Formats: sequence, C-alpha cells, structure tokens
Amino acid sequence: TGDTGQGARTWIKQILNQDMAFQHIKVIYPTAPARPYTPMKGASSTVWFDRYKISNDCPEHIESIDFMCRGLTDVINDEVKNGIAKNRILIGGFSMGGGMAMHLAYRFHQDLAGVFALSSFLNKESAVYQALERNERVLPELFQCHGTADELVLYSWGEETNKMLKSLGVSTTLHTFPNLNHELNKTEIEKLKTWIVKKLPVEATKTS
Repeated sequence: TGDTGQGARTWIKQILNQDMAFQHIKVIYPTAPARPYTPMKGASSTVWFDRYKISNDCPEHIESIDFMCRGLTDVINDEVKNGIAKNRILIGGFSMGGGMAMHLAYRFHQDLAGVFALSSFLNKESAVYQALERNERVLPELFQCHGTADELVLYSWGEETNKMLKSLGVSTTLHTFPNLNHELNKTEIEKLKTWIVKKLPVEATKTS
C-alpha cells in the first residue's frame, strides 16, 4: 500500500544485498495506479484495490479488484504474446499485492504456474472462495509466508486464508516466521527464490 514496483524491487535488493535475479527468468515489478483509498480517509495512494476497512471480516471492494484484474491481465497477455507460456508465469506480492495475485490467478488465470502471497490475506467471504467452489481443474500452487507478530495483517488471517484455499483444492505451503511483523526478511526471500526456481526450472530446449 502506497509503494511502487520500483520501491519493492529496491526493498528486496536491500534485504538480499543484490537484485532478485535469475538467469532464465524475467522479473516484472508492476506499480498500482493511484486511487482514493478508504482506510486513508479517501486520500490518493498507489493501491491495487480499495478496502472498506483493513479487516478480513467485511465485504470486498469487488469493483476495484475486478478493474485491476483486467489491467494486470494485460500484463500477463503481453508476456504470452512475447512467447512465454502461461504455465511458465508466476505472480505474487507482499500484503495487498499477494491478495491481488490470489484474485487474479484463482478467479481468472487458473493455468498459471503458481502464486506467492507474503503477509497477505483474503476476506472471509472472498470472491476467490466462491470461484473455487465451482472449480474442477488443477490449480496453481500457492506459496505463503506470514510473520506471527504482524500487527497490520494478522497471522490468523493468513492462516485462515491458507486453510480455506487448501479445503478448496489449492496445493499450499504456509511458512511461519516467529516475531516477524508486517515486513520481509532474508530467510523468507531466499525460500521464495528456491520455490520460484523449483516452479520454473531451466527448460532443456530453451530458456524463458
């Protein structure tokens, strides 16, 4: 919330002391457009979607979520046009970015390679859960991380999201970080990097 793609890239680089780069994988850091954000009393902020409040116990602002899903679908389609297979694309994010990724993948792009959600959650009556109740296909794997000391996005919200998605057929892993607040740490990013390479190994014939 309020950051940019470049800001996220810089943050990860500070944690790792290097860019999160892979020889065979292109990494894209999109930035959310600025919009009025209700939890900030309607002030403009770079957020993926609006929320009625920062809680898992309220309706989703589905209009703004769906608007952004259409915009991010264009980003995915551009990569597909450039020759990247859908099953060679991962999406994910931190906090609201992880929530955005779960909506995008599990409602509209169930043929992606995987999703990662760091310190993220879905609301109790999420449209994601409703979409998956009708689903019969194999779904993208979910890699989740969450700190137990998170004061903004409670650990219990992330845990509940994980359990719900698992019950709806998503293969999930939830990595728990004791004493970690609403932030990233090096161990978490290293685990994420390992998972990314496992999901997108170097192809024998060509790199992508």
